[in-house]
Amino acid sequence: MAVSVETKGPVWDSVLEYTKSAQDKNSDPLLWAVQLGSSLNSAGVSLPSIDLAHLLVSHICWDNHVPIAWKFLQKALTVKFVPPMLVLALLSTRVIPNRKFHPAAYRLYMELLRRHAFSLKCQISGPNYLKIMKSIDDVLHLSQIFGVQASEPGLLLVEFIFSIVWQLLDASLDDEGLLELPPEKRSIWPVVTQDMEIDNADNFDEKRNEQLDVLCKGNTMMAIEIIGEFLQNKVTSRILLLAQRNIPSHWEAFIQQLRVLSAKSVILRNSKHITPEALLKLSSDTHKVLSRECKTISQEFNLFIGSRSLTYASGRCHVTSPSAHWLPIDLFLEDAMDGSQVAATGATERLTGRVILAGLVKALQAVNGTTWHDTFLGLWIAALRLIQRERDISEGPIPRLDTCLCMLLSITPLVVTNIVEEEECEFFDESDCSQTNPIKEKQAPGRCRKDLISSLQMLNDYEALLSPPQSVRTAANQAAAKAIMFIYGFTVDNGYYECMSINDMPMDCSGNMWHLIVEACIARNLLDTSAYVWPGYVNACVNIPRSVPNQVTGWSSLMKGCPLTPTLANALIATPASSLVEIEKIYEIATQGSDDEKISAASILCGASLVRGWNIQEHVILFITSLLSPPVPSDYSGSESYLIGYAPFLNVLLVGISSVDCVHIFSLHGMVSILAGMLIPLCEVFGSTAPNVSWTLPTGEELTSHAVFSNAFTLLLRLWRFDHPPLDHVMGDATPVGSQRTPEYLLLVRNSKVSDFGKSPKDRLKIKRLSKILNFYLELIFMDSFPKLKCWYRQHQKCIASTLSGLVQGTTVHQIVDALLSMMFRKISRGGQTVNSTASGSSSLSLRLQVPAWDILEATPFVLDAALTACAHGRLSPRELATGLKDLADFLPATLATIASYLSAEVTRGIWKPVFMNGSDWPSPAANLSIVEQQIKKIMAATGINVPSLTIGGSSPAMLPLPLAALVSLTITYKLDKASERFLLLIGPALSSLAEGCPWPCMPIIASLWAQKVKRWNDFLVFSASRAVFHHSSDAVVQLLRSCFTSTLGLSPFTIHSNGGVGAVLGHGFGSHFSGGMSPVSPGILYLRVHRSVRDIMFVTEEIVSLLMSSVRDTASTSGFSRGKLSTTKFGPRYGQFSLGAAMERVKLAASLGASLVWLSGGLSLVQSLIKETLPSWFISAHSPDQDCGEPGAGGVVAMLGGYALAYFVVLCGTFAWGVDSASPASKPRPKVLGSHLEFLASAVDGKISLGCDYATWRAYIVWFVSLMVGCTQKWVLDVHVDVLKRLSYGLMRWNKEELAMALLGLGGVGATTAAAELIIEIESLTCR
Repeated sequence: MAVSVETKGPVWDSVLEYTKSAQDKNSDPLLWAVQLGSSLNSAGVSLPSIDLAHLLVSHICWDNHVPIAWKFLQKALTVKFVPPMLVLALLSTRVIPNRKFHPAAYRLYMELLRRHAFSLKCQISGPNYLKIMKSIDDVLHLSQIFGVQASEPGLLLVEFIFSIVWQLLDASLDDEGLLELPPEKRSIWPVVTQDMEIDNADNFDEKRNEQLDVLCKGNTMMAIEIIGEFLQNKVTSRILLLAQRNIPSHWEAFIQQLRVLSAKSVILRNSKHITPEALLKLSSDTHKVLSRECKTISQEFNLFIGSRSLTYASGRCHVTSPSAHWLPIDLFLEDAMDGSQVAATGATERLTGRVILAGLVKALQAVNGTTWHDTFLGLWIAALRLIQRERDISEGPIPRLDTCLCMLLSITPLVVTNIVEEEECEFFDESDCSQTNPIKEKQAPGRCRKDLISSLQMLNDYEALLSPPQSVRTAANQAAAKAIMFIYGFTVDNGYYECMSINDMPMDCSGNMWHLIVEACIARNLLDTSAYVWPGYVNACVNIPRSVPNQVTGWSSLMKGCPLTPTLANALIATPASSLVEIEKIYEIATQGSDDEKISAASILCGASLVRGWNIQEHVILFITSLLSPPVPSDYSGSESYLIGYAPFLNVLLVGISSVDCVHIFSLHGMVSILAGMLIPLCEVFGSTAPNVSWTLPTGEELTSHAVFSNAFTLLLRLWRFDHPPLDHVMGDATPVGSQRTPEYLLLVRNSKVSDFGKSPKDRLKIKRLSKILNFYLELIFMDSFPKLKCWYRQHQKCIASTLSGLVQGTTVHQIVDALLSMMFRKISRGGQTVNSTASGSSSLSLRLQVPAWDILEATPFVLDAALTACAHGRLSPRELATGLKDLADFLPATLATIASYLSAEVTRGIWKPVFMNGSDWPSPAANLSIVEQQIKKIMAATGINVPSLTIGGSSPAMLPLPLAALVSLTITYKLDKASERFLLLIGPALSSLAEGCPWPCMPIIASLWAQKVKRWNDFLVFSASRAVFHHSSDAVVQLLRSCFTSTLGLSPFTIHSNGGVGAVLGHGFGSHFSGGMSPVSPGILYLRVHRSVRDIMFVTEEIVSLLMSSVRDTASTSGFSRGKLSTTKFGPRYGQFSLGAAMERVKLAASLGASLVWLSGGLSLVQSLIKETLPSWFISAHSPDQDCGEPGAGGVVAMLGGYALAYFVVLCGTFAWGVDSASPASKPRPKVLGSHLEFLASAVDGKISLGCDYATWRAYIVWFVSLMVGCTQKWVLDVHVDVLKRLSYGLMRWNKEELAMALLGLGGVGATTAAAELIIEIESLTCR
């Protein structure tokens, strides 16, 4: 296998001749070396010489295999005439394959290994290093074998060390006949030898053969011991770790062979120096080196970064409780309940903007270093706390308890399912072992699932959290009854449980939320029915009935073949299905039944099974979505769309999913973009159809294409930020963070999901869980395919951007405008004057309006302009304007969208005079305006906010801009019934968004008017009105953020926040929990409801960084660091009587709060702005000691706490935005942003950037940031340029952080291998000096 090198010529002939002569004379090796050196020097040969190494090894093998020749070779190595690594490579190709014929040579080769393979410093710093390593590559064919085209010597060095160890391993396996046992059944190295021929008389010497056998066994034992030495040596073990990371597939094969040796080798078991267990442990410890290196830095503060057992309080928790690790989950869950934000992506996945719940959970598990048991327990408890906060929530058009229960009993189990399946899928996905995805230490298969089970078992310890809300008690008792019946061997149909109320229970079941959670997990195959026998799961004192009534009702009747009568349909609408089979039965009826049965089936799917069918909710949503695109009938023929024939059926679905809770449930499941893709074709078809045909519904109501279009269109508009663009784009001096939700955006997300679905192993597992009878529409959809919608959207944007123009007399649009104005104001007669400037046509008004809905929407802005102008000039009274707008909206409810957008745009233009809300012309808020303002002031005061610039209780008359007055007058004309709810849910947020951006006190005026109309909504309306304070006052935002930090850390002067932790920052939620009006609202709840109203969200990052540093100082002050002296105890460092570890926990809590608020406030864009702009600016700027955590009395510890807080804060922000791996599209911008940040750090470490912050803070930040990155987010390191990693590593070395420097470079991939290997050797040589 050796490659011949040019060793011919006068010089090498003379060297060979001289060596043979010295060998014959048995000359002293030293004299031989002296003479040889003189000869080579005279010939101008540079040393060490590659050619000389080839010559000497070729000379020995095998014509001159004598002791003196080996001594010459050893002396040449000693005096550095030849490169040791090259000699070892050459010998390995000759000696190992012939070790049975030449056992002495094999022994001598291993002795040379022990002497020279571990002394690498002088070899990599010597001359011709690169040339020598390339020669080794030529000899061993390393690049070819490992599949890595190595151009740098460090990578070849890693491959060389790995190859030497692997050759010894394969040789040892071959010596004992074990080489056939590993899966590969052969070696990639030339280690297999031919058996010696013993039949030859010359070889038949029994005594000699016995001696050879003993020598060979001794060699095998020595080879195994040397393998152990390579794995144990500090330098070579780290180099082998680099091999593991960069050539993982070969490393896996190596480890498999090592396991065979440990399990089967007789020689290893007889060794006195190493045991099989020790050898396996050494191989395991090799890839734990990084963990040890990363933990070295932790010892500075003696912190416990790893897992600890969780200790929760049912409501509030002390700030140092490990439950604080999961504060971001509590904040995310509460933020997800905000009904004003419908997410285009779901709570179970990640896509193009935010890390949602699954990514958040994985990020916290990685950064906190906790077990999955603690992580899952934290997730379940956070979701349970959400339910407890929503028990007595005040009334209003917002998501209620059903949405919270969806989060706990459907979304959370699906998140857990994703995590468990992802872990189990790793063991079957070979692509995980790519060069860019280093092998990590994997838990045993099923470990994640086992931790889930243990976390669920522990939930029973939190009784206060498990108490079910009143509306869920029946379901909880039914779940408990199911377990009891199972344990005692009763077989009953699901119909028995579904018909039971609490009073009907034959026993005291004592069901709670634990039973519902377990049932949700069983339904998704996370658990089996063995959970029913967990200790404490069922009531041991129940009275078991002797017989169970054989009731057949509801779903059981349907499954047994009963026809779907109206009575049965009503029962199924009110009762959630319990299994996928039942939902599939309904879906079959919806697709194959009669017209009446289809309508009944649609109503059932949109009933209790959608809202409270937690165990099958994701399936129900998919079935409903699929039904919105029904198949073409087999007998269809005609020019109009086949969808027209489905109008009554589709309308039932559209109305059924339009409630605030249903839309939010779709959002949580990540189905908004898919739903939008189904609604857009419906809008295009029904909006293009004239209402010439109608259908009579079972209720007797007439249904037209206008009604179907309006229901589909208003639902579509609620899926994107329809109510925000006018103010976001026109008012204020700051651009909002993040992409504005648009139809194009929704289709982009939808198409991305559709095109990627089914390609990953995780998606393939999801598909297995789905119903086999579902038909998915997987074609890509683009706006160009829907010209009518696209035309309307362009007009919508045009109305926002500029004043109205372009109406031409005599056109179709002009005729429709004329007809609409006549319809709206036909009862008005003032001396022949009309609102419209042209006379009404002679044709019937109704006939003129029998036009497609898109045509009416095109005319609506002109109608509104004429009406508003007439009112401003006195030709139309305010009451007549409101009545006319209501008539327009009743005629075509879809016009509400245009009404809202047009009036909002007109307000932002500021061209309309304000009107007095005096009670005669316009409705008056005087009856309760002062009360509303005082209640807003009370909310502010309860969280420590004082905004003197906002006048409360002033005597000036209430005024609103004319378009805003018209809009609020229109809204209060609606009755609060189910038919109006879906339209108010569209126009209400637009009204609120518009009012909060108008001058104070517009928002309190709106709240007062609505509170007069719906008194039970008073608290909700007042709370909503308080958002305007934060829109107008940045100082109020800062005060609220400060209150969030102080309450979380237990530093707030307000009694309700004094305990700190999750309970203090989120409290009891929002609502009237005390008599006498609204109770105080916790600052976290208030911020999560108002942050979307902040005009300039960019400044929030600067304030959060400032508040984080302030929290560090406050923590240090309350911990007394400046008043005590450092002492060391068995519990860790202390300052006086104060524990540094406890202070670190508080700092981590503050950092996790800050990271959560940044991420929730602005998502990916705000996080990247923080890392690219805010942090560098903060480090460069000069700070006073108070701003910079300077605390001389504490010996710089406070400054280091500040650096740690910043590092933990930034890493958490990054993991929330990008994830800990590279699987999500959200991670795509990470290389650029992270690379820029580390370039800044490296430049500052190099002295190229002057810093203004405290040096101890700066140094602690870098050390902790790098430590967290290499310990928790290792995939991030691969995103950074190798040159930046080198500079940062060398800077860490100058700070005596050698272990951390090695860990950082070691994770840099193949490109950083050379630098990592050389750094490993350099650090060890420095240590040995």
